[in-house]
Amino acid sequence: MSTPYEEGGYVNLKRRTRQALVDAARDIVATGRAPKVEEAAALAGVSRTTAYRYFPNQRALLIGAHPEVATGSMLDDEAPSDPVARLDIVVDRVLDLILSTEMQQRTMLRLSLEEDIQRRTDLPLRQGRVIPWLVEALAPLNASLGEEGVRRVALAIRSAIGIEALVWLTDVAKLSRDEAAETMRWSARSMLASALAGGAPASTAGADRKSRA
Repeated sequence: MSTPYEEGGYVNLKRRTRQALVDAARDIVATGRAPKVEEAAALAGVSRTTAYRYFPNQRALLIGAHPEVATGSMLDDEAPSDPVARLDIVVDRVLDLILSTEMQQRTMLRLSLEEDIQRRTDLPLRQGRVIPWLVEALAPLNASLGEEGVRRVALAIRSAIGIEALVWLTDVAKLSRDEAAETMRWSARSMLASALAGGAPASTAGADRKSRA
């Protein structure tokens, strides 16, 4: 998200400056640290005063540096119509993204667990950005599962393929990253196979209605 300062004159120059700050922040995050605005500014060769015009605080800088912000779709224009093939494509690309930007993802996960709800709700990890990609992959199932059913399947799959799953599989279960990625692929395919065989997971609303009946 741009700042009012960026919307004025010299737009192309300001875009390059912003990208330089974002690239610097990503380089610092890749070392395992959450950069301060002045650190990114120094690495990018941008004055501290100028940097704060783009990113008023560390949180804004980290949000701007998150790799998923500008990604609209994980499918190409000529994507297959088979939902299994479509899901494989999306899951592979999501996993590639997570593994190639793991330190940024871990940093954003840590921030998303903060107690201050106001501070964490605007984070990309709290925006459910992967869900629309999965819903798009599963769109051919709208006729059989309904849009809500497809969304519930997408939510189930998302729970198994995000940075949270990677952290647990590597840090707790002690799998290698290759093993963790294959486990997440298997989980996604298994959930889709279950949905194709027996339908989407039951909705909470439906369970509530039954309990009151």
